[in-house]
Amino acid sequence: MTGQYQHNIDAKGRLFIPAKLREELGGTFYVTVSTDAKHTAFLAAYSAEAWARLTEKFESLPSIQTRQMVAIFANAAKCEPDAQGRILLPRELRDYAGLDKEAVVIGVSNRAEIWSAEKWAKEESEALNPENLAAAMAELGF
Repeated sequence: MTGQYQHNIDAKGRLFIPAKLREELGGTFYVTVSTDAKHTAFLAAYSAEAWARLTEKFESLPSIQTRQMVAIFANAAKCEPDAQGRILLPRELRDYAGLDKEAVVIGVSNRAEIWSAEKWAKEESEALNPENLAAAMAELGF
């Protein structure tokens, strides 16, 4: 998945998911809590297939290793876009990610991420700094 799309969250907590990402996520997908390396909270959306792989990996680990991931499953919402392409984000997920009115939905490889517009602007600004971008590419071996 790729691209970034800015949309508003309506008064009922619904967010429009762009058609391109809906196509890749499928008719039913899962949205849950996530963070980046700087502990910035956002939401991650996984297709049913990607969610099944995540669940399978989780179930193959010893319970002592999975304890830290319980929140990912406990806070996951199964989402099915309505006829207008919107999903309902539960209040707990919106609160966790600081989503109030403006959100940015981005495609990131095998998932979509949902960020508050303010947090994403800061994150993107730092990521697009040439020095930071070069360091990240070098660290990954590119």
